[in-house]
Amino acid sequence: MKKILAFAGSNSKKSINKQLVEYASSLLDNVETNILDLNDFELPLYGIDLENKNGIPKTAHQLLNLIKNSDGILLSLAEHNGAYTAAFKNAFDWMSRIEGKTFFGKPMLLMATSPGGRGGASVLQIALDRFPRHNAQIIAHFSLPSFGSNFSDGKIASNELNNELKAKVEQFQKAL
Repeated sequence: MKKILAFAGSNSKKSINKQLVEYASSLLDNVETNILDLNDFELPLYGIDLENKNGIPKTAHQLLNLIKNSDGILLSLAEHNGAYTAAFKNAFDWMSRIEGKTFFGKPMLLMATSPGGRGGASVLQIALDRFPRHNAQIIAHFSLPSFGSNFSDGKIASNELNNELKAKVEQFQKAL
């Protein structure tokens, strides 16, 4: 059985991106899904002086090993000021110090949502440019605008957006 790693690039306890990634993972068939919470991987703020003094934290190795040992990745990025959240960027920075090709060629469904009408479009664009340089095999990407209006009861309320996500999940699953 294929192992899927699913997580949100957010440390919010009520992350709308975690809700989206949980829903997307529920659309997969015959896989073992491990839904992570970035809060379980506490990391100090990355800095070269800190790395030289203390080395790379064990939790960064643990997170990277989960990626390495998965067959595919579902990732929904939260957007803060048009970019990654500090929590995600920090984890990404630490992991890239261990392995520059952070995503190990794993198939990825990249997503974002936000309360606004752009649905995390800025952070998605940054990731679509950056992640392939770290060996991400982005199979598809999906943006859910206006989360409050388009997501309720644990699923996407809009038939059009729901069908779009289902098609992208299917595309991702075929790539596994």
